[in-house]
Formats: sequence, structure tokens, C-alpha cells
Amino acid sequence: MSAQQRPLTGMRVVELAHIMAGPLCGMMLADMGADVIKVEKIEGGDDSRRMVPPNVGEESAAFLMMNRNKRGMALDLKSDDGKKILTALLNDADCVIENFRHDTMERLGLSYGELKAINPGLIYVEISGYGRTGPYRDRAGFDLVAQGASGLMSITGPGQDDGPVKVGAPVTDITAGILAAMGAAAAYAGKQKTGLGTRVDTSLFEAGITHTYWQSAIALATGESPQALGSAHPLNAPYQAFLTADGYINIGAANQRNWLRLLDVIGATDLNNDPRFSSNADRMANLDALVEVLNGYFRQHASEVWLEKLDQAGVPAGPILSIGEMLEHPQALARDMVVQTEHDRVGPVKGLGMAVKFHGTQPVASRAAPIHGQHSAQVLMELGYSDTEIQSLFQRGVIHIG
Repeated sequence: MSAQQRPLTGMRVVELAHIMAGPLCGMMLADMGADVIKVEKIEGGDDSRRMVPPNVGEESAAFLMMNRNKRGMALDLKSDDGKKILTALLNDADCVIENFRHDTMERLGLSYGELKAINPGLIYVEISGYGRTGPYRDRAGFDLVAQGASGLMSITGPGQDDGPVKVGAPVTDITAGILAAMGAAAAYAGKQKTGLGTRVDTSLFEAGITHTYWQSAIALATGESPQALGSAHPLNAPYQAFLTADGYINIGAANQRNWLRLLDVIGATDLNNDPRFSSNADRMANLDALVEVLNGYFRQHASEVWLEKLDQAGVPAGPILSIGEMLEHPQALARDMVVQTEHDRVGPVKGLGMAVKFHGTQPVASRAAPIHGQHSAQVLMELGYSDTEIQSLFQRGVIHIG
């Protein structure tokens, strides 16, 4: 599948977003073929450009990670000419992505209602802390705050007496970006049928909630909120990390068949006759005792020994890798989860690949993240501006040309 045959080829997206959730949405759409124009502020651009260290050459590693495959322009949206340029961009766009505070677009005269009037086919994607409706609609949102409000921090960590623990990755930011990209792609499919756009609204709060399906099932069924269980599962056992002679491994013997296979591997088939462990319900009721007994077996050999035995027996198991080890893992490399682009200023840049594969597609990382204002002139020329007009806009500080 060539670049021209990617699923979203022909889709024009204007990204008015910064940091992570919105830029991730834009990057996913760009990876699938959309022409994404990232509009940044004149002074400093996207805030992630200043999330340093680390740097790659002169550029922020964080910015480079989230903004590949996009064209970039820098625009003063407070000026009349800047608003005029943005309005022209949006008049010809299929989609706009924004993650500003709730009233920012309204103050710019670029609310959904105003833009829909000039471009009925526009898909208006909004990512916020809590969504655009409800009593919290005006509140700012950050991943840490959303993890707490969504319940995630109450189920993360070694146990309820150890204090709140956030998930190491900014999961609400990342998931909100994925949900927004899914909504934008679905709305674009709908537009192909009707010619009309729509408003797509998601939030970090809801993104966090989507990770609580099992725990919410328990709470809704019993009226009791589940607590943090370390690496353990709230519904199945054994399904967690176990201590070996030289570290930890994860074991997912979550059904009866795999439980019996596990007992064969460790040479403890008699444990199935122990009334504390004979069924999943029994194992969950006696989880601490189960872990203590199994750790006694696993401590007899090194992790690699156990992983080989478990794999041969068909028991789901795996190592606990560092991020560096994961990035060098042969399976991650075989699945193109580490990709490289060529940046005009700093040269080769590595980033994470796209996790959704389309049959026959080669890796889609074809353009590194833009230099601040790199494509301002190019985009303006496409809008019909002359060289003289572009130079005048630059000299007056309406645009920045990288």
C-alpha cells in the first residue's frame, strides 16, 4: 500500500493542539494518510518544544515524538490577519482538532457553530479535561488530575494502604488522543456518505474511565469499589508477577486449563486438590496464600528457565522489560514499533511506530516533526497568497517562517 493508498489519504486536518492528547490524535490521522497542518503560536510554538531535557540536537525529544508526518505553520491568532488565515484554512478542511480551554475558540470567533456555518462538512474534534458538557466542563484537565478523578489511582499501586499511585504512562492523555482519532475517522467515514461534518467531543476524564471496565463491573454488581492489587487481577488468579531466582516474570494462568498446565510445569499437580486453590473463585478468595505458595516454586529457577518451560507448555507468560529493553525487543522491531525519520535540522530521529497495521502497508513515518513555522509559506501559497504578501505577513509578525 503506497502513501497515496493509505486509508485517510485526501483528508485535510488542521491541528490547533498542544502537548499530547491533541497532537497524538493528529499524528495518528497523519500516519493513516491525512494531510495534517499543525498550527502553533508565534512565541515558542507548542509547549512540548520546551519540555527539555532530553533533546535530540536542538529539538525537544517530546515534541519530535508526538508530531511526525505533519506540516507546521506558526500563526498569530490574536491578529486579524492571523484569524483570516486560519479561517481560510478551516474553510477548506475536513477536520479541526483543538484542546484549548473551553472558551478559547469562542473568543477567537471559531466556535463549532460559527465554523459549521462556513464549512458544513467540518469535523470539529474537541479534547478537554472533562468534556464540553456537565458541571466540570469549564475545568482545566491534566493527566494526573484525570487519573485521580477517573478512579485509576485507587486501583493502581501495591495496595490501598500505600497511598495513591498514578499509572506510569500518561494514559488519559494517550487514550483521549486515540479516542479522538477514532471519532474523527468515524466522522470522516460518515462525511463520505452525507457530506456533513459533526462535533466530536472526548475528554481525559472519560479516557481514564474507559480503563476501569472490570473494576466498574465489580462496583456496579456489588456496590463495593475494588482496591489496588499490585500486579494482580481483580477477577482471575493466578494472573500477576511472580518472584523467580533472579527477578520477576508475569504469568497469566487465568483459566482452569492454564492453571492445570501451570501446575504441571512447576511439578505441583497436588495443589489442584487443595480446597483453597481448586477453582478460580477459591484462588481469588485465598490470593495471598496462593502467591506465597507459587513464589516458593518459582524462586527455584531463573526467569529465563521458567519462561521457556511455560512457553513450551502453552501457559501465557512473559518478562518484565525496561523501556530500553522493550525498544530493542525483536518482536517490537519486527512490528515496526520503532521507526526513523529524517529531520531537516537534527538528522535521523527515532520514534514509536503505529500500532495499527494495514495489510501491505510499509512503515508510515515519512516526515519528521516540523521545525517551528517550517511550512508556513508553503501552506499560504496553497491558499493563494503571493510571495510579497507572505513576506509582509512575516515582517509584521503574523506568521513565523522556520
